[in-house]
Amino acid sequence: MAILEQLADAIINGKRDDAKSLTERALTDKIDAKRILDEGLIKGMGVVGEKFKANEFYVPELLVAARAMHAAMDVLKPIIAQKGIQPVGRAVIGTVRGDLHDIGKNLVAMMLEGAGFQVIDLGVDVAPEKFVEAAKENNAQIIAMSALLTTTMVNMKEVVAALQQAGAKGKHKVMIGGAPITQEYADQIGADGYAPDAASAVDTAKKLLA
Repeated sequence: MAILEQLADAIINGKRDDAKSLTERALTDKIDAKRILDEGLIKGMGVVGEKFKANEFYVPELLVAARAMHAAMDVLKPIIAQKGIQPVGRAVIGTVRGDLHDIGKNLVAMMLEGAGFQVIDLGVDVAPEKFVEAAKENNAQIIAMSALLTTTMVNMKEVVAALQQAGAKGKHKVMIGGAPITQEYADQIGADGYAPDAASAVDTAKKLLA
């Protein structure tokens, strides 16, 4: 099996140490960093996402795969920065004001990173202005928000309003998700996209970029 296939495999199976050492080996073998990223990391996480959608993988498998991907990314990041390799897109992510639940948000951030996005994670309980400021500062095409409570999901509307107020609606696409969120609610508040789970969030983000 070729080294990049082995790397994709190590990520799918959540083998963190293997993912790290195979990435190091691929660089020693003078394989281009962009190829390692595309054919190793992104390919592996793509399979993980498909398996998650098909109910073959669950949250624990997703987490160990993401950890393996991060171990490989730590080795690759300096090379990527040095070569000026551009991410697929940039996304600012956080849970909305008043909401401290971050498991779903963390999973989405990991899946987006695994798909080649640069992710700026603002954490939990994020104020609408902070989402807008971070999107502007980082030149992010996407603002991704999550909420787990019906009492906090109303704050997603405030972010859309803050974007409109800043004259940046359309420049930064808004995608939302979380347990109480539906497509209907996304349409209602003027969000650009909705994702029911972490794997679908990657598809939604890619659609918004296109």
